[in-house]
Amino acid sequence: MGGIAAANAARCEANASHGGGDRRRRVTLAIASAAERERIAELRHSIYAGELGQHPVNGSGRLADALDASNHYLVAKVGVDLAGFVSITPPAAASFSIDKYFPRAAIPFAIDEATFEVRLLSVAAPHRGTDLAALLMYAALRWVEAHGGRTVVGMGRREVLDLYLRTGWRAAPLSVQSGLVNYRLMHAEVGALREASDARPELLARLEARTDWELPLSFRKPAACFHGGAFFEAIGERFDDLRRRDDIINADVLDAWFPPAPGVISALADELPWLLRTSPPTDCKGLLEAIAEARGVPAGALLAGAGSSDLIFRALRSWLGPRSRALILDPTYGEYAHVLERVIGCAVDRFPLAPEEHFAVDVARLERALAAGYDLCVLVNPNSPTGRHVPRERLEAVLRAAPARTRIWVDETYVEYAGVDQSLERFAARSDNVVVCKSMSKVYALSGARVAYLCAGAHLLEGLRAITPPWVVGLPSQVAAVRALEDPAYYAAQHRATARLRAGLEVRLRGIGLEVFPGIANFLLCRLPGDGPTADWMVQGARERGLFFRDAARMGASLGPRFIRVAVKDEATNGRMAAILAELLASSKAARRA
Repeated sequence: MGGIAAANAARCEANASHGGGDRRRRVTLAIASAAERERIAELRHSIYAGELGQHPVNGSGRLADALDASNHYLVAKVGVDLAGFVSITPPAAASFSIDKYFPRAAIPFAIDEATFEVRLLSVAAPHRGTDLAALLMYAALRWVEAHGGRTVVGMGRREVLDLYLRTGWRAAPLSVQSGLVNYRLMHAEVGALREASDARPELLARLEARTDWELPLSFRKPAACFHGGAFFEAIGERFDDLRRRDDIINADVLDAWFPPAPGVISALADELPWLLRTSPPTDCKGLLEAIAEARGVPAGALLAGAGSSDLIFRALRSWLGPRSRALILDPTYGEYAHVLERVIGCAVDRFPLAPEEHFAVDVARLERALAAGYDLCVLVNPNSPTGRHVPRERLEAVLRAAPARTRIWVDETYVEYAGVDQSLERFAARSDNVVVCKSMSKVYALSGARVAYLCAGAHLLEGLRAITPPWVVGLPSQVAAVRALEDPAYYAAQHRATARLRAGLEVRLRGIGLEVFPGIANFLLCRLPGDGPTADWMVQGARERGLFFRDAARMGASLGPRFIRVAVKDEATNGRMAAILAELLASSKAARRA
């Protein structure tokens, strides 16, 4: 895939881990202009003829080939300097460069209408040893992905073969010597490359943050935020046999263990054909009125959304830009860091929560941090994955002291588990800078309905109303949410039962050797024994046994490779989960002894 860039691949990998190179200088990533293509031809001659001896040196001082008529060059520029480039040849091209070395009949993998070739990954001499090669490879992946590519092919330098294998490439048993370089034929599934890049969120965040992307936005779509929901791989993502759900335990998401209120089930069952074929109220008026009545706030202080993720993406992208500064808890719900750093590209500071303090939020320290005058502060309360809660009175005092220019977003997805009197909705409705985000997914057993809302001073929501699409919440979901709000006694009983089940699960998990951190929601954060397996090993082993839970490492810098988050389920399922985890711990211990 490249000469000098491939030769420096190992150094780039190391520097990518430690921030090598001059990180103060921003990089511009763009499609090569005609003038830049001429400069590329000169660089190709300098590198591939002059340095690597793959072509004879010629008097013109430039190298080009027939593929230049159909390929695409992505360039990385530092200031006005062309620092590096990569070439992508689409399936519609007459041939690939690999055809010069291997007949198609000898290639042991399929090349079809969704196969792209990545080649000529090159970095100019003054910029070698930085992470520019990683950036260009990342950009090439985005390009191929955006153009519907399923597979990629290329030539990888043999002595850094292990690097390619770690990043999702596979080596074919074909090689060729070209000048001073021995190449192996490589290929990869785009999905495998995506998984490998997603496993390095800290690297991707830095690449995004230091790069000015002059590619169309679709080519630089950030990787999806890491969530739970992997259990659908076992059930079937096309829902062919939903009864398979009885064979698995979906503890990697925090869906309620109990069913929705009887009135919800009855309303949907009685009128489902009509609900499915009928358009909902355009502006969710009845739903918002029901929320306003239940919460004691004006309907004008509410804005509906199709789940909290809809509201997070809609609001934060409207309020912030790349020059904004935000503060988030660490660890916390991963969607916020994803949107702020990888979608918006703004600067994000972390408010660290310590395991030795059971991840409690020090409100005095938080008040001092807020004095720095951020554009946005995100507080998940109760927090996920820690389950810790700051009482309403203490948090209100901190928010009153915060700078007026700082919008403070309080995510209260789990607040009913702390108590119905713990929400800041009434406070937010009277505030000039506090916004409460409420999901009805977890505490109302409506995760599949995707109903959420913001509560804030009306003036904070007006700009968002203008970009809220009509019918943002479906009719079955609106009906379900209204009926759920009509039965607070049912849900209060389920929340009390959840607390009892959580306490019982905590005892079980402590009994098998896990360190369990205190929390008040429908999940528990645990740390595996220091001399035991990693969370990733446990997750993989549990999936083979039908149990899905979360490796919490990606939710915060303070969470190492031995933190897991487990959802609270009914008594029998909690027993099954504990038994599977105990079996895995025993298996790991036996393997270490052997």
